[in-house]
Amino acid sequence: MAKQRKDCFILQFRLKTERWQEDVIDSRLEAGRKIYNALANKSLKQLKELKKTKAYRNLIKRLNKDKNHDKPIWDEIHQLRQKAGLTEYGLSRMATPIRQHFKQQINAHIAQTLSKRLWRSLEKLFYGDGKRICFKKYGQLNSLEGKTNDTGIRFKATTRTCEWSGLKIPVLVDEDNPYEVESLTRSVAYCRVVRQFVRGKKKYYLQLVFQGEKPAKRRKSDGSFVHILGKGDVGIDIGTSTVAWSSESSVKIVELASKAQGHEREKQLLQRKLDRSKRINNPDNCKEDGTVKKGVHAWVRSKRYVKSLLCLKEVQRKQAAVRKLQHELLANELLRQGDTFYVETMNFKGLQTRAKNTEKNAQGKFKRKKRFGKSLANRAPSMFLAILNRKLSYFRKSLIEIDTFSARASQFNHIDESYQKKKLSERWNVINGMKVQRDMYSAFLIMNINPDLKTFNLEKCNKRFENFLHLHNQEVKRLLGNRNLSCIGI
Repeated sequence: MAKQRKDCFILQFRLKTERWQEDVIDSRLEAGRKIYNALANKSLKQLKELKKTKAYRNLIKRLNKDKNHDKPIWDEIHQLRQKAGLTEYGLSRMATPIRQHFKQQINAHIAQTLSKRLWRSLEKLFYGDGKRICFKKYGQLNSLEGKTNDTGIRFKATTRTCEWSGLKIPVLVDEDNPYEVESLTRSVAYCRVVRQFVRGKKKYYLQLVFQGEKPAKRRKSDGSFVHILGKGDVGIDIGTSTVAWSSESSVKIVELASKAQGHEREKQLLQRKLDRSKRINNPDNCKEDGTVKKGVHAWVRSKRYVKSLLCLKEVQRKQAAVRKLQHELLANELLRQGDTFYVETMNFKGLQTRAKNTEKNAQGKFKRKKRFGKSLANRAPSMFLAILNRKLSYFRKSLIEIDTFSARASQFNHIDESYQKKKLSERWNVINGMKVQRDMYSAFLIMNINPDLKTFNLEKCNKRFENFLHLHNQEVKRLLGNRNLSCIGI
């Protein structure tokens, strides 16, 4: 998908499609997939030929770890890639002859957005942490978009229809919803057609990217605002499975995406079933112990395997939908707590990776190298912060990230102004003879950070601590007996 422009927002509507229109959309999505794969194949060939040149290889060898001194070298590398056509505009030109085979289905603007999609993958490969370019499998490309609302995929506000190269599909708009009606008065930047699989059936949607600020949601009954931004400082302590916050009116710690975990067991059983079926139907591809042999193999899929695979996709879709809905509701609750939000800088990607060093514990047994990959995938704390930051942007606000290494909220004691390292299993702090939960206290300290974002304001801490302790004790009483939050020590 294309990057969302500044001062833009997206609204999704269901398309009232007929069977023949669905077939046409499917064929165009498949044509887009073939263009993307052909473009990826051609660009990878260009990159392979570029790597063979002596000039390119010498430049790569000269690169140092210090990027500040490597700028002239990167400039030369960029020039070589530009000559090979491995730039955003180079890929766009490369897509032109490929599109000629599908010009009745895919227009120039849609082909250009496909080349931009590929360029973002190449950009990660060149300058980020990308490892390889993946091709799209059959049925894997589920969206196509244009660049403007003038050609290709277009939305007609007067007739409430989506027009796309001969197709005229009605768009289902709730005329009683003031938010949707007000949004449709804004200018449309471009449109995107999306195909989704819901309960084993295909459904088609039109996503409209509007220009300008997002209208505020209002209640149908009295026209009052649904979401109101509070006033005051709010400190957020985000973890791998929980989030704690502290404000002058509320202190809480909640489990992230708690309802999404109900599908985890069902997903595990389906994955085991698929693994068994895969090994039984392909004995030549597996060793005696059941592990897969090295190399490229042709896999046989039974009808039951395909049926179970569709069930797994549906479970994953439900889990993702519930997770996103809970994050949205939790972000709305947080918005009411204040208007200045502070959060620790977290490297979630680093927490996902396995430990590199092999170590032993006190009993001489090897320690597990696994870290928080599964928890982060299920709870999605980074996605929650992104949703909260997006909602704050509607009020011209943003999350303020503090310097985690300088502040060290989990180690600081504002009474004696000391730092004390703690094990991850130690979930309680003793502050002035009183026990406080570690995550909630960290959120309280983050709430009282100085403008330098590195030190804590002791005057604010002492002034607000009594109120924090009262709200903290209320929250502990609420959480007593909640087994799902055993990780916080209650």
